[in-house]
Amino acid sequence: ESRAANASNKEINIQWYISSMAKPSNDTETKVLLLYAYNTQPVKISNIKIFSSMSVFSGHLWIPLARIISLRKKLSNLKEQVEILMQSSKSLSSALESTGFLEQSETHSKKPQMSAAKVHLDEKTEEMAKRCLSEVKALLSVVPAVSSPLTEIPFDITLQSLTSLEDMFDPANGCIITEENLFNWIISLLH
Repeated sequence: ESRAANASNKEINIQWYISSMAKPSNDTETKVLLLYAYNTQPVKISNIKIFSSMSVFSGHLWIPLARIISLRKKLSNLKEQVEILMQSSKSLSSALESTGFLEQSETHSKKPQMSAAKVHLDEKTEEMAKRCLSEVKALLSVVPAVSSPLTEIPFDITLQSLTSLEDMFDPANGCIITEENLFNWIISLLH
């Protein structure tokens, strides 16, 4: 048995395939194949010949390489902007702690991991996030032509969720996404 045959929770696995041989017909621009598989319930496969599940799905999409590279750069810029916001928020929090403005119980409470903490976005960063996520939606939607821009962000923006999205659109690697809200949004686009 291998890890590839087991998923203890919901997850989506993304792989990219770049081939000079396999191309969709009538296309002049370079496209890459996005291969995905996801499960909506925990799965343990011990014998592939007799496996059948109503909670495991897979599929593929041809996506223009230039759009993937462009989106990845935008996601990287968004992640950088969020890191700056987090750093300034952390600095402000430290300043308040040192001047005693925060209550004693707050300073000693268990804080969530920085990468999984929801980031409160300023207006500029929120617009940047909406543009990036609208582009993700357009690339992954079954009928991209009717994909409308997002008016609100469909999941909590965290450093971890942005890192996962950035990794997802890296054609040199694959990734596994397990964060529930991000997972749910991505599979809603793939239906």
